[in-house]
Formats: sequence, structure tokens, C-alpha cells
Amino acid sequence: MKQLTGNEIRELFISYFRTQGHMVEPSAPLVPIDDDSLLWINSGVATLKKYFDGRVIPDNPKIVNAQKAIRTNDIENVGFTARHHTFFEMLGNFSIGDYFKEGAIKYAWDFLTSSDWIGFDENLLYVTIHPEDEDAYNIWRDVIGLSPERIIRIEGNFWDIGEGPCGPNSEIFYDRGPEFEFDTPAEEMYPGGENERYLEIWNLVFSEFNHNKDGSYTPLPKKNIDTGMGLERMASITQEVPTNFDTDLFTPILSRIEEISGRKYGQNDATDVAFKVISDHIRTVSFAVADGALPSNEGRGYVLRRLIRRAVRFSKELDIERAFMYELADPVAEVMHGFYPNVTERLSFIRDVIQKEEERFLATLDEGIQIYEQVREKAKAGGGVISGHDAFRLYDTYGFPCELTKEYAENDGLEVDEEGFVEEMKQQRERARNARKSGESMQVQSETLAGLTAQSEFTGYHSLRESGRLLYIVQDDQAVDSATEGTVELIFDRTPFYATSGGQVADKGRISNEGAELQVESVYRAPNGQNVHVARIESGTVNSGETFTLDVLKDSRDFITKNHTATHLLHQALKDVLGNHVNQAGSLVEKERLRFDFSHLEGLTDEEIERIETIVNEKIYSNMNVEISEMPIDQAKEKGAMALFGEKYGDIVRVVDIDQYSVELCGGIHVRNTGEIGLFKIVSETGIGAGVRRIEAVTSRYAVNLYKEKEALLASISGRLKVRENQVEKRVDSLLDENRSLQQKIKELQASRQDEKLADVTDDIKEIGGVPVLSKEVPADDAKELRATMDRIKSRAQDAIIALGAVNDGKVSLVVTVPKELTDRFKAGEIMKGMASTVEGKGGGRPDMAQGGGTAPENITNALQFVEDYIKSSQ
Repeated sequence: MKQLTGNEIRELFISYFRTQGHMVEPSAPLVPIDDDSLLWINSGVATLKKYFDGRVIPDNPKIVNAQKAIRTNDIENVGFTARHHTFFEMLGNFSIGDYFKEGAIKYAWDFLTSSDWIGFDENLLYVTIHPEDEDAYNIWRDVIGLSPERIIRIEGNFWDIGEGPCGPNSEIFYDRGPEFEFDTPAEEMYPGGENERYLEIWNLVFSEFNHNKDGSYTPLPKKNIDTGMGLERMASITQEVPTNFDTDLFTPILSRIEEISGRKYGQNDATDVAFKVISDHIRTVSFAVADGALPSNEGRGYVLRRLIRRAVRFSKELDIERAFMYELADPVAEVMHGFYPNVTERLSFIRDVIQKEEERFLATLDEGIQIYEQVREKAKAGGGVISGHDAFRLYDTYGFPCELTKEYAENDGLEVDEEGFVEEMKQQRERARNARKSGESMQVQSETLAGLTAQSEFTGYHSLRESGRLLYIVQDDQAVDSATEGTVELIFDRTPFYATSGGQVADKGRISNEGAELQVESVYRAPNGQNVHVARIESGTVNSGETFTLDVLKDSRDFITKNHTATHLLHQALKDVLGNHVNQAGSLVEKERLRFDFSHLEGLTDEEIERIETIVNEKIYSNMNVEISEMPIDQAKEKGAMALFGEKYGDIVRVVDIDQYSVELCGGIHVRNTGEIGLFKIVSETGIGAGVRRIEAVTSRYAVNLYKEKEALLASISGRLKVRENQVEKRVDSLLDENRSLQQKIKELQASRQDEKLADVTDDIKEIGGVPVLSKEVPADDAKELRATMDRIKSRAQDAIIALGAVNDGKVSLVVTVPKELTDRFKAGEIMKGMASTVEGKGGGRPDMAQGGGTAPENITNALQFVEDYIKSSQ
């Protein structure tokens, strides 16, 4: 067996399958592209679903990839086991209807055992199969020559994630030797059992059935191979180390943690958990941010926030009290740079995102403590047990592991419902598992469009009218020879109609000949790359083999073209003004407008928007030539061409060069000169998610129309104000000043009136056991006004416990203050809980100040009486 680094294993794997005629599929971004069913790319096959379900026909049916992936369904195990990770790499080879079981098994055995590749000792390898898979058994025994006792039948060896392709699988295990048996029960000591000796290294899935909606299984028209080999665990074997964390994929990160913490990895089990958690999570976060995800309160952003907070929480075990994780992004980039250069390219942005999130969490850690204190008081009042639900909320929202909550609880003489916590965790995993299963399901293979292989030429870059021969008619997912009514899908040998792609919408127009008239409603790409025209038959009969005239609607195409080129100018202008971290996160190019989504942490200022708009218009006024050419992708990169996030490019690419200002790889349609755009105007700039902003803009006629609307509005306003248009701003400022002055006078009058009402309020103060107490209903429109009233009364009675209530619109507002010198005996928060409960509401706060409310105004007198009763009972 060779001693191999993680990078060497990855390169060997790809090289081996390349020599076996496989096409290399690039590692896709972790944020799924055009796949809303997945939160993250979570396996090697996840990015190949389009091939497996027949939506796209691959250039080569034999594929190999090294795919980065994220899974967080077992996050609580990360750090406590040898191989659980949230980020990992899956090496895989795939066959889309080409080789099947024998080919997959031969490839796996050859790669693992040949001295030219991995060079494992054959005697250390075992395999498992499905009990009914006799084909796999015979191949392992008769073709590979594996002895029957090293072929184990296991019932669970069937890959099935719901509707879609599925089938039996065969797993390959490596025997690490008796020293890894530890105290494992004998009944688990076999390949496939729960033990550390026999380590699974490769899973070969034989997709030969379709799992139908009714639960039945039918053979697939084309049988497929899907395999997965974990890079991290392969590295642990070849490097002869006990866990994945001891491989060269992690050790540079662990070394940096040692430098920061002053602690040593490998000397203490408890601190080793912290080292592992932090090193795993920083890899996940660094790669996710590099691929466009950012921390937030929902979706994948919430996953990142939780990972960062969990790592920061564990850093306390290493006595790290400052933001530090952002520094660990550097060794992540260094280790992975050779295969994943985008982490290095975006390193500054990654560090900035992580640092801000760390500092934010460190600032909210105190808030978590306050939530615990509320949970503690609830437990004291409810029998001395913190519920599993509350313990889980502390864990899930504030990063408090159950162990930490238990430690706090023990100090406060409380217990934690650990079984309830485990049940909450179980329910969360079940929710994640169900979401994962529904997300991973693939579509049923459709043979109709996949079987239409005749090529179609797109001529729309240079022409809006074309004569094309009708190759195929598809109606109701069936190929037909003719159609007389309804909607049909048509493929021609030549077409000027652009299919929806790269954010640009499809062309509209008409298709006609002497025998039929059709209206084109949309155009999309077929699995084999042809443009499919979705058209409504208006008259006549459509027959395959006939020649038609295809006319693209010129007015629509012209404006779409202007907007597409303007989008390229906008993209570069954003980089000029905001920085190179700006990357496209989505776009839409229509006739009436353009929409551009991009990565950026903060909203744009008015000044930034104006600068961006000015830059784009200057490029338009400069009449810059737009040159479009095709060239090898390496040459395009040398030219400085910008590849868009998540797009897949072939060996030959189309480069759109706007006079060297903007150079992008793009298959869309553009103007010949920027002057054709005429005018560019930003309509809006908004946030659509954590770290993702959206700009909407108009150009040409639609920009002029917008200015006309604004001009008419200005004329209307100037008329109503009875001033000239150039005096409108001055007149508005004057009106605003008058309004502010009047508002101030109103506030002063209201305050004076309120002071008059409260002048004798101290007369209502009572002495209860030597403690001055004021408990009173007062007039107030809302909670804010009630607090203001409290402040005025408190200034007159600073030594008193004050409780105020107000009723407005059928709701009760409450506020309580306790002088700090009395908080050791009386707690405002406890008083408020009793008051709020009386009016069927909720409330709480600090020992010296609390607020709340309720929905039972008829009980406000009882609520105020509760204050006096509470003080009496506390003495």
C-alpha cells in the first residue's frame, strides 16, 4: 500500500477513470444550481441527477468526479467519532446506461489492488452485497476471484431514497487489523457491523429499478452505476492513522488551532473533541461561503450560523475567548488550493464573513445566558426540572449543548429532562431525514425527448427569420407525426429562436407554412441540446418533415438583447464600486427589465448606486464595441474572461468582450455596440437573503418612460405646492421644518398635560412592611407611552417599587421597576410574570425592570393588586 496524501488520492482516482474513458465532471458548487429540492449538494451523484433522470444526455455516458459535499443531519456526532463530518469529499465513477455491475466491480477492484494505483493487499478487502443479488455475488466470486467467506450478504444493501432510480449496492471494506477491535461485541465484528476494524471505503450502487409512486418497482429502461468513495477515510487508511482528523487534510488546521489556543491536540480526550469540531466546521463554512452561502436565520444560512456558533462554543474548552475561526480559513485554503482554487481566490471575503459572525455570536452569548435564566425560573416554578423542549431550544438556538445546560442546572439545584431532549433531537433528525429523502428523489426517466437525437442548429445569433424542416412533434409526451389542435413541442433542423438559458428568457414569435399557423409561447433545451419550441396551433395541421418559416418577434428580441448586454456592464460596475467579491447569484433578462442578484454583505448606499449607474451609462455613451468569439476555455481564461457562478462550460466557449471592460463567458445574445442600449436606470436595490442583494433596472425605451413618469410626478407636485419645479425641494424642506416644529410643540403640550395628571401621584404610594409601593392604572396609548409615564413617576419616587398598567384597544400593557437596592429581596421579573398571568398574558425582564401585557383588561385591578400581595408574601 502506498503512502498517499489526500490530494494524491483524489488525483489518482480521477486519473485512473480518465484512462478508462470516463469524462471528468467538475466539482459543482455546494449551493445547488437549478435544484430547489436540495439545501446543499450532499453527495457525488447529487449534481448528476439531470443525467440519471434523462433531462440531459451527457457527452460521455461514463463519468468520474470528485465532489465536495455537506451533510449536517448527524452534526451532534461530529467531533465525538473518528469519521463524522459536515463537509467531505466524495470520489465517484458513474455509468449512464453504459457499463453495469461487472464493469463497476472490475474498475473498483483494479483501482484498489493494482500496484500502479492504490495497491491494497487483496487479502485485506471484504465486500457486502444484497442477499438476493446473485449477479453481484457471481461477479465477485467468479470474475474477481474473491473467496465466498469474504462476500457477506446484508439485507440493508439496497439504495433507495424514495421515488426514482434505485437498486442493490455492494460495499467494499478494508480490514485494519485486530488492534482496532477494541471492546466491540463479537456479534458486531464483521464487515458491515458496528466496529472500527472493518472500514467501509467504497459503495457501488447498481441502479436497475424505478421506485414508482404506488410503491412498486419496475426495471429502468437504462441501467446505471453510481459509486461513492470517501476521500477522508481513504486518506486515513493510506496514511495509517486512527481517524480522519489525523490525516494531512486536517493536520494543518489543527496545528493552527494549537498556535491560537496554546493547547496540544492528542493529549486530552475532552479538548480533542473541541479540536475536531472546530477543524471540521471551519472547512464547511469556508467552502460554503466560497460557493455563495452566507450566515442567516433560515435555510442554508442558518446551517452556517449554527456551525460557527457550535465551533465558538467548543472553543471555550480550549480557553479561547476571542474571535479566531476566521484565521483558520487560511490553512483550509492552503490544503485545498490545488483542486479548489476558489477558496483562495475568495479568502479575504471568507475571513470577513466568518469574523463578523463570530463577533456577533460572542456578543449574543450573554443573551443565551439570559434565556437560560428564564428557563431556570420556569423550572423552579414547575417542579425543578428543565424540560427537554427548553434544553433543546437552548442547544438549537443558542448553541448550548445539553451537557452545558446540565452543568448550569446542577449549580442551581435543578435537573434536565434528558430523555425529552433526546426525543427533540430525534424529531429534528427525522425532519431532516424526510426533507433529505424528498429532496434527493429523482424524476422518472423520460424516453421521449431523450430518444430524439437528430441535431438542430441555432441560427439566432445573426438572424431573426429562418426556414426550418420540422424534425419532431411531441404532444402529451408522445412523439407524433402530425397535430391539428392544442399545444405541441417542436424541434427543427434550424431555428432562430433562443431557448431560456443563462438568465435570458426565450424568444417569442410565430411559426407558419401554407398549411398551418402557430404562436410560439416558450422555448427550452431538450436533453440532447436541441431547442424545443412550445407552440399553440392557431390553424391548420402541423406535419413532421414539412418546412416552416420561423419568425422571432423583433421588438421583444431587441430589448432583451439591450438588457443582456447592460447586465454584463452592471456586473463589472458592481465589482468596480463594491469589490471583486461581488459574484452573480442569479439573473433574469426580459424585454421590459433586467434583474441581477449578487453576493454582498450590506445594502448599497445612495452614493454607491449612483456611481454604479453612472459607470454603466458612461460605458453606453462611449459606444464600446461588443466582440463575440469562440475559443478554447484556457485561452478565454488567459484573456481574463469571467465565468459565472455555477455555470458549466465545455472545452470551446463563447466569449463576450465589451472592449476589454467586461469579458464574460456567455451564450446569450448581445448588441453590437453599447450605444444601442441608449440609457440605463436602476429602479431598485434590495436584499433577498443573507448576503445576497438584488438590483432591478430598465434600459432604452423603458428607462425613458420611467423618466417621463418621474417628470410628470414632479410637475404634479410642483403644481400642488404652487411653486416652480426647481423650487420644489426648497418648499418641501420648509414644510418638513414646519411639521417638525409643530410635532415638538405637540409633544411638549402632551408632556405638560401628563405632568399635570401625575402631579399628585405620589399621594397613592403605600408603605408595605416599610417598602414604598405604587401600583396604579394610568392612561397610555401604548407600551412606549407607558414606559415614558413610568420614567416621569420614577423621577418623583426613586425609592419606591412602581407597577403601572394601562388599557388600550382591549389589550393591557404593564411595566414594573424595583430600586436596585431592593432587588436582592424583590425581582421585577417575578412580579411581572404574576401580573401578566393575571391578565392572561406574558412578561418578564431584569430584576430591576420588567414589562409585559395581556388580553384580559377586566383583570387589570387584580394584576395591580398582585404587586402588593407579592411584596407582603416576600417579607
